[in-house]
Amino acid sequence: MKAILSQRLRQAAEQHRAADSCADLTLSLQDLLRLHGESSLAVLLMLLAVVSVLPVAGAGTVMSVGIWVVAWSWVRARETLSLPHRLGQLALNERWSGRCLHGLAWLYQNSQRCMRPRWAWLSHTGTRAWWGAWIGLMGLVIFAPLPLGNVLPSLSLVLLSLGWMFRDGLALVLSTATGLAGVAYGLSMAHLAWVWLTPYWDPSRAVGWLQSWL
Repeated sequence: MKAILSQRLRQAAEQHRAADSCADLTLSLQDLLRLHGESSLAVLLMLLAVVSVLPVAGAGTVMSVGIWVVAWSWVRARETLSLPHRLGQLALNERWSGRCLHGLAWLYQNSQRCMRPRWAWLSHTGTRAWWGAWIGLMGLVIFAPLPLGNVLPSLSLVLLSLGWMFRDGLALVLSTATGLAGVAYGLSMAHLAWVWLTPYWDPSRAVGWLQSWL
């Protein structure tokens, strides 16, 4: 199935590249989901994670909201989720539409070679609450305005999605390790910002402003 999906996405990428210059070459999230031919929660999570890491202004902020919705649905053991209309209509430009198609095709093709069912207990139904909470945490890190702070949590969610599709526990372990690295990076950046801003912050001025406001 994943091999067929990889071929379908690669054909769509080639058609996108060969399209006439006057044609509409932008793709929306709904278009990408339609190309998959399915709307499972894992597929939707992977698309949100992939788009959130693209250098598109505000993509991480918008996608993180969708990721939280997926996290809640994951905890509730829902297998499918309809994409909200406004989120589904979010479109990539011509350049990133083509790159996204090629990237997804490459991702499915290589995951087909590397992943297989193993350590099944990590993808058991009983672990859904844990993974739902993890998805929510990664969405929070992606939402935070940190330079390159969305890369590692997005990669964690991609690994989680693929691990769940293939029932590959090793991919889920790698997802956890990658996400923990993303959290550590976010905390480190927050600490550096605090150390840098502390000398310029005057508590007495803040207290005076608060008293005058009250």
